[in-house]
Amino acid sequence: MKLKEIKRTAIQSWSPAQHHPIYLATGTSAQQLDASFSTNASLEFFELDLAEPSLDMKSCGSFSSTHRYHKLVWGPYGMDDQGHPAGVVIAGGENGNVILYDPAKIISGESDVIIAESDKHTGPVRALDVNPFQTNLVASGGNESEIYIWDMNNFGSPMTPGPKTQPLEDISCVSWNRQVQHILASASPSGRASVWDLRKNDLIIKVSDHSNRMHCSGLAWNPEVATQLVLASEDDRMPVIQMWDLRFATSPLKILENHTRGILSIAWSLADPELLLSCGKDNRILCWNPNTAEVLYELPTSSQWCFDIQWCPRNPAVLSAAGFDGHIDIYSIMGGSSQAQSQRHADQISNSFGNMDPFGTGQTLPPLQLPQAPATPATVNPLKKPPKWIRRPVGASFAFGGKLVSLENPKPNPQQPQQPTSHVVHISQVVTETAFLKRSDQLQATLNAGSFVDFCQEKIDAAENEFEKTVWSFLKYLELLGYNKEELALKVRSDPEDDLLTSEPEENADQALPEGEAEEQEGEEIPLEEVELTSIYVDGLITQALLTGDFEGAVNLCLHDNRMADSIILAIAGGAELLEKTQKKYFTKTHSKITKLISAVVMKDWHDILKTCDLQNWKEALAAVMTYAQPEEFSSLCDLLGGRLEAASVAQLQAQACLCYICAGNVEKLVACWTKAQDGHCPLSLQDLVEKVVVLRRAVEQTQRSGATAIGVLLAEKMSQYAGLLASQGSLSTAITYLPDNTNQVCNTTAAWCTSYVFISAGPQNGWNDPPALSRAPKKKQVPENYTPPAPITSPIMSALGADPQAQPVSSGAPQAMVQGSHGAQVPYSGMHQQQLSPPPMNPAMPKTSMEGAPGAPTGDVIQPLQSIPAEKIMKKPIPDEHMVLKTTFEGLIQKCLAVATDPVSRCDEDNSTACLCFNKLSPAIVGGLHNIARTIESRSYTEGLNIHTHIVSSSNFSETSAFMPVLKVVLTQANKLGV
Repeated sequence: MKLKEIKRTAIQSWSPAQHHPIYLATGTSAQQLDASFSTNASLEFFELDLAEPSLDMKSCGSFSSTHRYHKLVWGPYGMDDQGHPAGVVIAGGENGNVILYDPAKIISGESDVIIAESDKHTGPVRALDVNPFQTNLVASGGNESEIYIWDMNNFGSPMTPGPKTQPLEDISCVSWNRQVQHILASASPSGRASVWDLRKNDLIIKVSDHSNRMHCSGLAWNPEVATQLVLASEDDRMPVIQMWDLRFATSPLKILENHTRGILSIAWSLADPELLLSCGKDNRILCWNPNTAEVLYELPTSSQWCFDIQWCPRNPAVLSAAGFDGHIDIYSIMGGSSQAQSQRHADQISNSFGNMDPFGTGQTLPPLQLPQAPATPATVNPLKKPPKWIRRPVGASFAFGGKLVSLENPKPNPQQPQQPTSHVVHISQVVTETAFLKRSDQLQATLNAGSFVDFCQEKIDAAENEFEKTVWSFLKYLELLGYNKEELALKVRSDPEDDLLTSEPEENADQALPEGEAEEQEGEEIPLEEVELTSIYVDGLITQALLTGDFEGAVNLCLHDNRMADSIILAIAGGAELLEKTQKKYFTKTHSKITKLISAVVMKDWHDILKTCDLQNWKEALAAVMTYAQPEEFSSLCDLLGGRLEAASVAQLQAQACLCYICAGNVEKLVACWTKAQDGHCPLSLQDLVEKVVVLRRAVEQTQRSGATAIGVLLAEKMSQYAGLLASQGSLSTAITYLPDNTNQVCNTTAAWCTSYVFISAGPQNGWNDPPALSRAPKKKQVPENYTPPAPITSPIMSALGADPQAQPVSSGAPQAMVQGSHGAQVPYSGMHQQQLSPPPMNPAMPKTSMEGAPGAPTGDVIQPLQSIPAEKIMKKPIPDEHMVLKTTFEGLIQKCLAVATDPVSRCDEDNSTACLCFNKLSPAIVGGLHNIARTIESRSYTEGLNIHTHIVSSSNFSETSAFMPVLKVVLTQANKLGV
């Protein structure tokens, strides 16, 4: 695309890359005349302002010169020390002149603009180049093999790179190596190129084409490969560009052939070594990839020759071309539209005539209207490949599962630059929550090994506060508040003769108290309102005996302390034999401070007790409920006490509600209570909650000896959040085991992505069946050892059609894993919210059976455990004979796909692949369509089958087809792809 133009017959040079704004220096060209035959000469500077829409470039300074020029170069010498803030322009004149100009002074309008001048050359100076490493060094070339190296710090005494080459000839171009600062190359119209080593001041190699038709008009070094250079030929008989490698200098490495006439100028881009410009006498400007000899771009030019072409050092997409038509055009190789140029020509025509009336009618001319072409404005195609400066040198992007995908563009091999470089994409795992992931792995290892007791003990040892230690103690022992029957038996010893304690009540009084703490002070209420437990040793032992159900020990203590009424009441509750023994000891009537507690034990009115007790004595109230409450009311009583604690105004009591919910086995309320007390945004806090929930659910499961109960919405949300956090850390296989099966409860992006990702990328071979989960499921049938099952289809093809509406599903379809059972047997587990075969759970507000009791609910002779309800048998209806072809055809197609697939393909579950078709629930149109699809499968016309499938889905009720038609489409697509 053309950006700007300058009406000058001149040679040119861009300002250095360090200079801003961008300037273009132009000098009147030697041996050229314009239409006026003027012999004047000047050195001008133009500013490149791409924000200005006009094609004209702004002239910023001019100097009338007595010389015309063959070559101009603009170097950055003096810009660093501000000696020459705009650098130095070096000009090669027609009379052997090498002149140094200060462009800053010319732009500012000063007259003393020449820094230094020399006429040491004997002929025209056609070749100039500035050393890119030592910018004070300039190489020049003239007639009779003259090459001089000028030091602008000492301009009067140039040096030569070595003896003159023989025979003597003109030097058409010189160029410094772009990688090694002491290497200089020169070329002559005879076709020979010479390479000089300035450290030795000697010629080290000559490059020559044996055809003797190479008339060198251009020379350029590879910007990145030190040993490669290109030579351009001006001869119309050989209009080529030769690429040489000095390591193999016997013949050209590449030959670029596309010009039809001689080449006048070349320029190699310093910003992208795969861009080489050339212009020739065929009126073409081409952009090459010299490594492949491919033309990447051709600039739209006029019908005149272009004799000088240069890249802009600061803006790598911009180039300038000087032509014999008296114009210097500025182009962009990034393409664009020529509409602006056409409009400019129209404006020039209008300005030439002005707005005067040439016919004397008294009316002004309207603006010139361009004809409306039916086609769009001509558009110049851009480069065939993106240039290096707009390609990403590196790139990175985060992917699902904590993956970081990074890439880089490697540099080409200097030894073999023409060979394509391999691009490597790196995929790494980013873990930001290392502590969280470590604890998650520990929990997962505990689930696999079943070592919950050791896990709880580690948590107790590592607890940072007493409350945390108490929580894990609850979960470990399920012996709440530290009241242990065996320990109490050591303290409550019966005398064989009088059933009295043999130890003195004053000894080790503090040790008899719960959890090793001192006994409550006299006057405190434990656990009932208006009931006080004294600090006497006997009262403490009686309390512990009652809370642990040791009636005989409690009666003996009462007898020892002369509490006959209490002993008789307790003896009645303890049985006839104990009552008989107690009555013999009844001599006097005494009153106790724990009479109400005794009454509660005997009357079993714990609901009223829990509603009226002092919350400061919640521990004792909970212990009493754990000991005496019936299984059907135990959970509701614990929930009642937990609700009172949670509603308390004291934060410490609110946190204790978690313990009551643990005892009740109420996971949902435990989650809600724990969430209020903890920081929900901390991964480790979420890990704490998951650990407690997992252990509690396992404890409830083992105690009830039944499947896990359904999880609520809040727990499902937390588990989904936990799974998402695991997935973000790359632990995908573990994350899937914590996702709820019921997506109606929690359906978020993380769960959907995690499920899809594991189904697609993991598969059975990658450990899909390895992660454990939290609820029981029936065992699958054994398969041969050498059988490798493919990845499962997410839903069976015909399950919705053949399922009995009265039968319960066997499982939710989640992956299963084997973990160690309580007796060493392998027990399969599946997802967290697996549907159970037993009847749905009762309303939580209603009394529950003993099967739903908490881990600490009493068992034994008093309460007989209920038997588990057997699972309902799954019934399947037979397929009618006229539709049996559907079953055999679809299942046969699946087997064919499995037999030839190299990658894991979808398959039906073993139990569901033979599901019965319930045709009385489908419309005749759908059934007929299925038969048509079956016929296309038999003829292997899978595309036709897919068209029929689309017609059925678009014209049927979604509720009828949504369960099986999507999977049928997957199977047809796979069969078509595999060609089975």
